[in-house]
Amino acid sequence: MSSAPISRRNRWSFAVGTVGRDMVYTLMSMFLIVFLTEVLDLNDATMWWVNGILLAARLFDAVTDILMGAIVDNTHSKWGHYKPWIAGGAVASAIITVLLFTDVGLRGPGFIALFTVIYLLWGLAWTANDIPYWSLLPALTLDPVERERIGSLAKVFATIGLFAVVVAIIPVTNALGGDAQAWTVFTVAVVLIMLVGQSVTLFGVKEPGLIVDQERTTLKEVASVVFRNDQLMWTAVSMVLFMTGYVTTTSFGVYFFKYAYGDEAMYSPFAAVLGVGQLLGFALFPTARKFFDRRTLFTIAFALMAVGYVVFFFSPMNIIPIAISGLLLFIGQSFVVVLMLVFISDCIDYGHWKLGRRNGAVTFALQPFINKVGGALATAITGATIILTGINSASGPEDVTEGGLLGMKVMMLVFPLIAVGLAYVVNRAKYKIDDAFHARIINDLRERGELLEEHPSS
Repeated sequence: MSSAPISRRNRWSFAVGTVGRDMVYTLMSMFLIVFLTEVLDLNDATMWWVNGILLAARLFDAVTDILMGAIVDNTHSKWGHYKPWIAGGAVASAIITVLLFTDVGLRGPGFIALFTVIYLLWGLAWTANDIPYWSLLPALTLDPVERERIGSLAKVFATIGLFAVVVAIIPVTNALGGDAQAWTVFTVAVVLIMLVGQSVTLFGVKEPGLIVDQERTTLKEVASVVFRNDQLMWTAVSMVLFMTGYVTTTSFGVYFFKYAYGDEAMYSPFAAVLGVGQLLGFALFPTARKFFDRRTLFTIAFALMAVGYVVFFFSPMNIIPIAISGLLLFIGQSFVVVLMLVFISDCIDYGHWKLGRRNGAVTFALQPFINKVGGALATAITGATIILTGINSASGPEDVTEGGLLGMKVMMLVFPLIAVGLAYVVNRAKYKIDDAFHARIINDLRERGELLEEHPSS
């Protein structure tokens, strides 16, 4: 089989696997807190505990991502580095996700203890799948253009999964009765889709082999691999700021439409508009890349998001200007997401060039690390805001004060704009790998005999 058909097969098989994964991750990152506050109706005291547990557990997960990267790099099996972990992690994550969205009848200290154990187990299971899955992407090819194609297509499918949950969850669970059992049924359907998509990746992708002569990476060397890669570190700082702002905004979606807009049913059509915007951004990215370099696209993306935030904040409670601002936000965000994948992929090559070691999984573990740290901070901010503004204890929109609504809007829109702006400043000031520099890196590695060839394997 020639390399072109293999590239196409890998591109599509890898991308399809993101649909269900992002459905599950969206359910966990955006709607677990909604399930706890709006469905289980946990009181403020319990929610303070849950908020702290979510923050601590996600930060712990972020650290274990790096260790998992070392484990994956050192894995040698007849199924390759990645597939055994992808399979096991997917099955475990599916089971534990259902448990988290099931009302077991406990409240108070009993609920807190059980929730802590189950959530920690979910984090470990997700890490076992997440790190090898995304580490597989930069291993599929050294060609930066092909990496952008794979990344763009993967994010298109991921967006379909993300917005399938965002659009469907409120109307579907309400149609099923709106209680905890309805949410459990919805969760079962989501994890089944994830398992099907992951099977496509496992059986469809032909894992390439990069001939790299190096010894196993010890756990002691992991920190060196990460912290001595200056471009990776600055990318991580920039993207943590970005993800904290972006996820904070999306986490307030249901609360905004229920308590500020006054019509929770409008959340689904608004989310559909956002999904169209993000898909449009992913579709436009390859064309835009032909005319602009990465730095220019990065600037365009952040400019679109900044305008979107300002329009949203000053918009009246009218769906048209709110939808326009959402389109601007999510088109810009889609560009940043693809560029982030490319930046981290290039940092693998840069680390190999600078340090003399190729640690793809350890390096790419920074992507889920970034997502988890950003998500942890965003969830903590959202949870604290919901409690402090009186929204969690409110029986309906009429119970929330004007000051409470303003506080929610500030944390939903002003704080994220500041975080996203700082992310842009850090990247522009510190990230140095452009197209010419990356080409030089690959050429140097080949001349040094440290990167010989790529070949497909089963």
